[in-house]
Amino acid sequence: MNTTEAASNHDNLEKMSVRDLLVNINKEDASVPKAVMRAMPQIEALIPEIVKQLKAGGRLFYIGAGTSGRLGVVDASEIPPTFGMPHGVVIGLIAGGDGAIRKAVEFAEDDIDQAWKDLEEFQINHKDVVIGIAASGTTPYVIGGVRTARDHGLVTGCIVCNRDSELATNVTFPIEVVVGPEFVTGSTRMKAGTAQKLVLNMISTATMIQMGRVKGNKMVDMQLSNNKLVDRGVRMLMEELSIGRDEAQELLDEHGSVRKVIDFIRRNARD
Repeated sequence: MNTTEAASNHDNLEKMSVRDLLVNINKEDASVPKAVMRAMPQIEALIPEIVKQLKAGGRLFYIGAGTSGRLGVVDASEIPPTFGMPHGVVIGLIAGGDGAIRKAVEFAEDDIDQAWKDLEEFQINHKDVVIGIAASGTTPYVIGGVRTARDHGLVTGCIVCNRDSELATNVTFPIEVVVGPEFVTGSTRMKAGTAQKLVLNMISTATMIQMGRVKGNKMVDMQLSNNKLVDRGVRMLMEELSIGRDEAQELLDEHGSVRKVIDFIRRNARD
């Protein structure tokens, strides 16, 4: 049996107090980073391949169903505002289409051909990378998508929470984060979902840093899409350039991003 479907280490959950429920859930969650650490060599192997393909003009696609698909969509959607990458460089696809982000679409994950059809709508090509996300590693939608992508010569990876899954055997760069049984038996939105989110954070963040989208530890290319982010940009410039708030605000208003301001100041200093 897959460990994601194995019986919980806890029983009689309905008889536990709220305090005991929370403490025991937290104890289970505490094991997730350790599982991610064990998978670190696999994560490390995939990221340089993604960076290489993106620098060559490729894109990164996440494909998944249910919770796994939603996590991929979330990670992809956060790349433009966080790192200033154009929309369409990192793309999350979920079985059943965008409507499945909010409401489950019955049996959508069981169509082994649909993921590739979804990818073809984006004119997918050999420069792109496809990462399948499935806690069980058995989801037909995901397996079919990565298998066909690999057959077409694309770089493929996966994030699974079982060892030796069918999904892992169909990609070049498998990432297996084995978190063990869930607190509620089979509820992979819990530890498995947390593990997948942590790995996605690592993949996208490390990739964007390698792509030059971070300076020091600052998101210098972030989109200034609300007052909080504008204020953050102003504070970055104040710190980086040792200037006052009003001057930083004026420069940011004029140039539109932290990076553009810094580049402008440095060009003028050289001249």
